[in-house]
Amino acid sequence: MESAQALDAKPLRAWLPRRLLVTRSARGFDHGRHVMARAAALGVEIVELPADRVALDLPDDPRRAYAQAKATVALVVAPPSKRRLQPIAPSADWRVDLAEGCPAHCSYCYLAGSLKGPPITRVYANLDEILDALPAYLGQGQITSRNRDRAAEGTTFEASCYTDPLALEALTGSLSAAIAWFGRWQAPAQLRFTSKFADVSSLTGLDHQGRTRMRASINPSAFARFEGGTAPVAARLAALRAMALAGYPVGLTIAPIIAAPGWEQAYAELIDQAAARLADLPDLDLTIECITHRFTTGSKAVLNSWYPGSSLDMTPANRTTKRTKFGTEKQVYDAATMRDLRSVFEERLGRSLPMARLLYWT
Repeated sequence: MESAQALDAKPLRAWLPRRLLVTRSARGFDHGRHVMARAAALGVEIVELPADRVALDLPDDPRRAYAQAKATVALVVAPPSKRRLQPIAPSADWRVDLAEGCPAHCSYCYLAGSLKGPPITRVYANLDEILDALPAYLGQGQITSRNRDRAAEGTTFEASCYTDPLALEALTGSLSAAIAWFGRWQAPAQLRFTSKFADVSSLTGLDHQGRTRMRASINPSAFARFEGGTAPVAARLAALRAMALAGYPVGLTIAPIIAAPGWEQAYAELIDQAAARLADLPDLDLTIECITHRFTTGSKAVLNSWYPGSSLDMTPANRTTKRTKFGTEKQVYDAATMRDLRSVFEERLGRSLPMARLLYWT
């Protein structure tokens, strides 16, 4: 097995789409033209659309249609409705979207039932407008802004709700631009992102001023089959270490926690692996977020159509129905399973990563 030390020196292959569809309005923004220039330099096919409607000519075969959509990025303009921020408990005060959609092939993806239509990724050309709207939300949130336990984080803005911004960084440069913007913003605020990818080479040298927290989203190697197209966990942890050495506050997002046979040993080994990778780091600012596996009727149907051969358990066993604040229903682990999971995790995290702050369990 390749070691994390070897992965430190191994060049990481950036994800790139086969084609970039560019709407007419997107071409009118500086960042839109910047993304187009990056795509051209990387050899990505660029299709300039005559208007702002993104129409996909996908094949009838569902598998081919899925693959073609996943290999497509659309460069669009985020409308005003997308720039009106929404709370994103329990992670952060506000959700800020740099893009929508993800190139990974995770067979548990909770967003499968949330993002409508073919699974293309949309990146936003009007990045400056998105960022310039953020100061109006300073001090207005409920998760960290007015929470005594997390007030030191300031007003927090989560960039990974509907995408993995690090996965798109080679193409867009949006994440590095946002980090630099927060570095210049002299305010008690923090950008947050979590990722299952690992190329942070464009981020470690930025003047971030400690106002961005990167978290690595990790799961045991036993469940790697559910995370197609992502970086190996060892590479994600190596990236997290590199970011910590560059002065960033960092974190672990252990998600989704899957109560499959052998889970206790698998997650114990994962936590110990993370602890070993983060050992001996000076002034380490480390947080942990634990998110158990859940799904909706809609996401289950979409995921079963995308990954018909997946062995991920989405049966009613050990599940209970929970109603969300939006009136929808999701399937979560039942109380007994949750108690077992939480007890084991809290004990192991306390033993292996005593310096870390557990932000939430859900």
